[in-house]
Amino acid sequence: MIRRTRKDSDRPSGAEVQAAEHEAARQRILAQAEAERTPLDDTTRAVPVGKVRR
Repeated sequence: MIRRTRKDSDRPSGAEVQAAEHEAARQRILAQAEAERTPLDDTTRAVPVGKVRR
């Protein structure tokens, strides 16, 4: 049987470390996506060049 010392119990488990890294990566991706987002007002729409002949 392995006894946990006070030092060992203060450390996060591997799963906790992985979850924290996953959340940090998620936040970085969301921040990057927001920074690269094109505001709706800046988008362009197709506009006809001239009158359409009938």
